[in-house]
Amino acid sequence: MFVLIVGGGRTGAHLAALLVAQNQQVRLIEHRREVLARIHRELPTEVVYEGGFTDPHALEQAGIRQAQVLAACTSSDADNLALCFLARTRYDVARTIARVNNPRSAWLFDEKFHVDVALNQPAILSSLIMEEMSLGDMMTLLKLRRGQYSLVEEKIPAGAKAVGMAIKDLALPDECVIAAIIRQGKMVMPRGVTPLEVGDEILALTNRRGAEQLAALFAAPEGQH
Repeated sequence: MFVLIVGGGRTGAHLAALLVAQNQQVRLIEHRREVLARIHRELPTEVVYEGGFTDPHALEQAGIRQAQVLAACTSSDADNLALCFLARTRYDVARTIARVNNPRSAWLFDEKFHVDVALNQPAILSSLIMEEMSLGDMMTLLKLRRGQYSLVEEKIPAGAKAVGMAIKDLALPDECVIAAIIRQGKMVMPRGVTPLEVGDEILALTNRRGAEQLAALFAAPEGQH
Protein backbone atom coordinates (compact mmCIF):
# COMPACT_ATOMS: atom_id res chain seq x y z
CA MET A 1 0.00 0.00 0.00
CA PHE A 2 1.25 3.47 -0.88
CA VAL A 3 0.30 6.12 1.69
CA LEU A 4 1.03 9.82 1.22
CA ILE A 5 1.08 11.74 4.51
CA VAL A 6 0.92 15.51 4.51
CA GLY A 7 2.15 17.17 7.70
CA GLY A 8 5.17 16.09 9.68
CA GLY A 9 4.00 17.00 13.17
CA ARG A 10 3.89 14.38 15.89
CA THR A 11 0.80 12.70 14.45
CA GLY A 12 2.06 12.54 10.86
CA ALA A 13 5.59 11.52 11.80
CA HIS A 14 4.43 8.77 14.14
CA LEU A 15 1.99 7.45 11.54
CA ALA A 16 4.80 7.39 8.97
CA ALA A 17 7.11 5.52 11.36
CA LEU A 18 4.44 2.89 12.07
CA LEU A 19 3.77 2.33 8.36
CA VAL A 20 7.49 2.12 7.55
CA ALA A 21 7.85 -0.50 10.28
CA GLN A 22 5.09 -2.48 8.54
CA ASN A 23 7.00 -2.30 5.23
CA GLN A 24 4.39 -0.07 3.58
CA GLN A 25 5.35 2.46 0.92
CA VAL A 26 5.21 5.86 2.60
CA ARG A 27 5.95 9.46 1.63
CA LEU A 28 5.63 12.44 3.96
CA ILE A 29 5.49 16.11 2.94
CA GLU A 30 6.63 18.88 5.29
CA HIS A 31 7.97 22.43 4.80
CA ARG A 32 8.79 23.73 8.29
CA ARG A 33 12.55 23.74 8.84
CA GLU A 34 12.45 22.83 12.52
CA VAL A 35 10.06 19.94 11.86
CA LEU A 36 12.13 18.71 8.90
CA ALA A 37 15.23 18.66 11.12
CA ARG A 38 13.43 16.40 13.58
CA ILE A 39 11.76 13.98 11.18
CA HIS A 40 14.97 13.49 9.20
CA ARG A 41 16.31 11.93 12.40
CA GLU A 42 13.23 9.74 12.84
CA LEU A 43 12.48 8.56 9.30
CA PRO A 44 14.47 7.25 6.32
CA THR A 45 15.61 10.06 4.04
CA GLU A 46 13.69 8.72 1.04
CA VAL A 47 10.40 9.01 2.94
CA VAL A 48 10.59 12.78 3.54
CA TYR A 49 9.75 15.36 0.86
CA GLU A 50 10.10 19.10 1.38
CA GLY A 51 7.30 21.29 0.07
CA GLY A 52 4.14 23.21 0.77
CA PHE A 53 1.21 21.18 2.05
CA THR A 54 -1.17 22.10 -0.77
CA ASP A 55 1.44 22.77 -3.47
CA PRO A 56 0.55 20.55 -6.47
CA HIS A 57 4.22 20.36 -7.49
CA ALA A 58 5.24 19.03 -4.06
CA LEU A 59 2.34 16.57 -4.03
CA GLU A 60 3.25 15.26 -7.47
CA GLN A 61 6.94 14.99 -6.60
CA ALA A 62 5.99 12.87 -3.59
CA GLY A 63 3.90 10.57 -5.80
CA ILE A 64 0.29 11.53 -5.18
CA ARG A 65 -0.70 10.18 -8.61
CA GLN A 66 0.31 6.69 -7.45
CA ALA A 67 -0.89 6.98 -3.84
CA GLN A 68 -3.72 4.72 -2.68
CA VAL A 69 -4.32 6.65 0.53
CA LEU A 70 -3.82 10.31 1.45
CA ALA A 71 -3.59 11.17 5.15
CA ALA A 72 -3.98 14.91 5.77
CA CYS A 73 -2.34 15.45 9.17
CA THR A 74 -1.57 19.16 9.17
CA SER A 75 -2.51 21.52 12.02
CA SER A 76 -4.82 23.46 9.69
CA ASP A 77 -8.36 22.20 9.10
CA ALA A 78 -8.55 24.32 5.94
CA ASP A 79 -5.44 22.65 4.54
CA ASN A 80 -6.69 19.18 5.46
CA LEU A 81 -10.01 19.77 3.71
CA ALA A 82 -8.30 21.22 0.65
CA LEU A 83 -5.93 18.26 0.49
CA CYS A 84 -8.74 15.71 0.54
CA PHE A 85 -10.70 17.60 -2.10
CA LEU A 86 -7.63 17.96 -4.33
CA ALA A 87 -6.55 14.34 -3.84
CA ARG A 88 -9.90 12.97 -5.01
CA THR A 89 -10.92 15.47 -7.71
CA ARG A 90 -7.53 16.08 -9.33
CA TYR A 91 -5.54 12.94 -8.60
CA ASP A 92 -8.25 10.30 -8.07
CA VAL A 93 -6.78 9.01 -4.80
CA ALA A 94 -8.94 6.10 -3.63
CA ARG A 95 -9.04 6.87 0.10
CA THR A 96 -8.66 10.10 2.08
CA ILE A 97 -8.19 10.50 5.82
CA ALA A 98 -8.18 13.89 7.53
CA ARG A 99 -7.26 15.05 11.00
CA VAL A 100 -9.83 17.34 12.63
CA ASN A 101 -8.05 19.98 14.73
CA ASN A 102 -11.02 22.08 15.82
CA PRO A 103 -14.02 19.90 16.84
CA ARG A 104 -16.34 22.77 15.89
CA SER A 105 -15.24 22.31 12.28
CA ALA A 106 -15.95 18.57 12.24
CA TRP A 107 -19.22 19.03 10.33
CA LEU A 108 -17.21 20.10 7.28
CA PHE A 109 -15.31 16.82 7.07
CA ASP A 110 -17.67 14.81 4.89
CA GLU A 111 -18.32 13.84 1.27
CA LYS A 112 -18.53 17.48 0.15
CA PHE A 113 -14.77 17.73 0.58
CA HIS A 114 -14.25 14.06 -0.29
CA VAL A 115 -13.17 13.11 3.24
CA ASP A 116 -13.62 9.35 3.67
CA VAL A 117 -12.50 9.20 7.31
CA ALA A 118 -12.37 12.15 9.71
CA LEU A 119 -10.28 11.70 12.85
CA ASN A 120 -11.98 13.83 15.49
CA GLN A 121 -10.30 12.81 18.75
CA PRO A 122 -12.83 14.26 21.23
CA ALA A 123 -15.73 12.64 19.35
CA ILE A 124 -13.89 9.30 19.19
CA LEU A 125 -13.13 9.35 22.92
CA SER A 126 -16.70 10.32 23.79
CA SER A 127 -18.07 7.51 21.63
CA LEU A 128 -15.75 4.95 23.22
CA ILE A 129 -16.69 6.05 26.74
CA MET A 130 -20.42 5.86 26.00
CA GLU A 131 -20.00 2.45 24.36
CA GLU A 132 -18.05 1.05 27.30
CA MET A 133 -20.68 2.34 29.74
CA SER A 134 -23.62 0.92 27.79
CA LEU A 135 -22.20 -2.52 26.97
CA GLY A 136 -21.29 -3.58 30.50
CA ASP A 137 -18.63 -6.30 30.63
CA MET A 138 -18.59 -6.87 26.88
CA MET A 139 -15.17 -6.32 25.34
CA THR A 140 -14.70 -4.85 21.86
CA LEU A 141 -11.84 -6.69 20.15
CA LEU A 142 -11.94 -5.12 16.69
CA LYS A 143 -13.74 -2.37 14.79
CA LEU A 144 -14.73 -2.90 11.15
CA ARG A 145 -16.21 -0.74 8.38
CA ARG A 146 -15.43 2.57 10.12
CA GLY A 147 -16.94 1.37 13.36
CA GLN A 148 -20.25 0.15 11.92
CA TYR A 149 -19.45 -3.40 13.04
CA SER A 150 -17.43 -4.82 15.91
CA LEU A 151 -15.96 -8.15 16.95
CA VAL A 152 -16.97 -8.48 20.59
CA GLU A 153 -16.34 -10.98 23.37
CA GLU A 154 -18.15 -11.68 26.61
CA LYS A 155 -18.24 -14.48 29.16
CA ILE A 156 -21.73 -15.63 30.21
CA PRO A 157 -22.20 -15.39 34.00
CA ALA A 158 -24.53 -17.46 36.16
CA GLY A 159 -28.05 -16.13 36.09
CA ALA A 160 -27.80 -14.45 32.69
CA LYS A 161 -30.96 -14.57 30.56
CA ALA A 162 -29.13 -16.46 27.80
CA VAL A 163 -28.13 -19.43 29.99
CA GLY A 164 -29.84 -22.58 28.67
CA MET A 165 -31.19 -20.86 25.56
CA ALA A 166 -30.44 -22.19 22.08
CA ILE A 167 -28.81 -19.68 19.75
CA LYS A 168 -31.83 -19.73 17.44
CA ASP A 169 -34.06 -18.63 20.34
CA LEU A 170 -32.01 -15.53 21.17
CA ALA A 171 -33.91 -13.60 18.45
CA LEU A 172 -30.79 -11.71 17.42
CA PRO A 173 -30.96 -9.18 14.57
CA ASP A 174 -29.68 -10.25 11.14
CA GLU A 175 -26.51 -8.17 11.55
CA CYS A 176 -25.46 -9.96 14.73
CA VAL A 177 -23.73 -13.32 14.25
CA ILE A 178 -22.25 -15.52 16.97
CA ALA A 179 -18.98 -16.63 15.38
CA ALA A 180 -17.54 -18.95 18.04
CA ILE A 181 -18.01 -20.28 21.55
CA ILE A 182 -15.08 -21.08 23.83
CA ARG A 183 -16.30 -23.67 26.35
CA GLN A 184 -13.94 -25.05 29.00
CA GLY A 185 -10.97 -24.05 26.90
CA LYS A 186 -12.23 -25.67 23.69
CA MET A 187 -13.90 -24.13 20.69
CA VAL A 188 -17.50 -25.09 20.01
CA MET A 189 -18.86 -24.25 16.56
CA PRO A 190 -22.16 -22.45 17.11
CA ARG A 191 -25.31 -23.85 15.53
CA GLY A 192 -28.91 -22.81 15.89
CA VAL A 193 -29.64 -25.61 18.33
CA THR A 194 -26.51 -25.06 20.45
CA PRO A 195 -27.52 -24.13 24.02
CA LEU A 196 -25.47 -21.55 25.89
CA GLU A 197 -23.92 -22.45 29.22
CA VAL A 198 -22.53 -20.58 32.21
CA GLY A 199 -18.89 -19.70 31.56
CA ASP A 200 -19.16 -19.79 27.78
CA GLU A 201 -16.99 -17.14 26.14
CA ILE A 202 -18.91 -15.78 23.17
CA LEU A 203 -17.31 -14.19 20.13
CA ALA A 204 -19.76 -12.27 17.96
CA LEU A 205 -19.63 -10.04 14.90
CA THR A 206 -22.29 -7.41 15.26
CA ASN A 207 -23.52 -3.88 14.74
CA ARG A 208 -24.36 -1.51 17.59
CA ARG A 209 -27.97 -2.72 17.97
CA GLY A 210 -26.89 -6.36 18.13
CA ALA A 211 -24.17 -5.59 20.69
CA GLU A 212 -26.71 -3.93 22.98
CA GLN A 213 -29.03 -6.94 22.67
CA LEU A 214 -26.20 -9.37 23.45
CA ALA A 215 -25.15 -7.27 26.44
CA ALA A 216 -28.69 -7.50 27.83
CA LEU A 217 -28.86 -11.28 27.27
CA PHE A 218 -25.44 -11.92 28.79
CA ALA A 219 -25.66 -9.52 31.74
CA ALA A 220 -25.39 -10.84 35.28
CA PRO A 221 -28.49 -10.35 37.43
CA GLU A 222 -28.62 -7.20 39.51
CA GLY A 223 -26.50 -7.52 42.63
CA GLN A 224 -24.25 -10.24 41.20
CA HIS A 225 -21.72 -7.99 39.38
